[in-house]
Amino acid sequence: MDLSVGPNAFFWSAETVRDFYRALAETPVQRVVIGEWVCSKRLPFWQDEIPGAVEALQMAGKEVAVTSLALITLRRERRQTADLAEMGLPVEINDLSALHHIPEGAPFWVGPVVNVYNEGTLEWLARRGATRICLPPELPLASVAALARAGHAAGVAVEVWGHGRAPLAISGRCYHARLHDRAKDSCQFVCGDDPDGRDVDTLDGRAFLTVNGVQTLGRAVTTVAGQIEALRDAGVASLRLSPQIGAFPEIARAYAAALDGAPDLPGTLARLMPGAEFCDGFLAGQPGVAQVALG
Repeated sequence: MDLSVGPNAFFWSAETVRDFYRALAETPVQRVVIGEWVCSKRLPFWQDEIPGAVEALQMAGKEVAVTSLALITLRRERRQTADLAEMGLPVEINDLSALHHIPEGAPFWVGPVVNVYNEGTLEWLARRGATRICLPPELPLASVAALARAGHAAGVAVEVWGHGRAPLAISGRCYHARLHDRAKDSCQFVCGDDPDGRDVDTLDGRAFLTVNGVQTLGRAVTTVAGQIEALRDAGVASLRLSPQIGAFPEIARAYAAALDGAPDLPGTLARLMPGAEFCDGFLAGQPGVAQVALG
């Protein structure tokens, strides 16, 4: 079992993106997915950093793929999706409509917001050309194990969401814009003020979710820190880490050390992310926010 890093969900400056991928190249992760998968309006602000990031990652021996959007709605978004296949990199689809732009039989990856819930779906995607699938974060361990077996039989590597605020929903409307009394088309990119998302409370003041433009995320950080051996036994090929502001290179190194047998990954994460809430309920078949194996 090894480590993958998914695409960044948040709106960061070009300089922040540049520094992030330079630092990530020095970490013991095996593959990285890069690109915009939440809001196409953000991409022009940092897309010029993609070629340099890809080069740095590949020179460090990383496998690199480029992501599609999670919700493709506009004509320009369809054109952008078509252009992905011309980049010479594997494409990770996060919207099944992206398959329209991938030649039949050409290999591709599948991201965690595509609903791969059963063996039939996995096998259909494998026949279509999928070589790697990151499962949705809400699946319990029994389902993960069944899909890992099906993936092995079909020649598909199965990943599990290993670290990060879980992606729960994507919308045609932008919460960040509405919060500031702006229309989506004139949002002034206010989501950039919250580089790890904006926490949302219920009306009675209880911690609830995190919003990121048009995306809804879990409030707590989902982690498999207490379930690595169970996932290894289930046949999972890789853990997916989701980018965040802060000590992400150190977080990646901590997961790599845990895969090599280092103890107390939950404690290490708590030290690297002081004040963060962690959860791992989904794999145990409980509400995602629950803490089951974290100790």
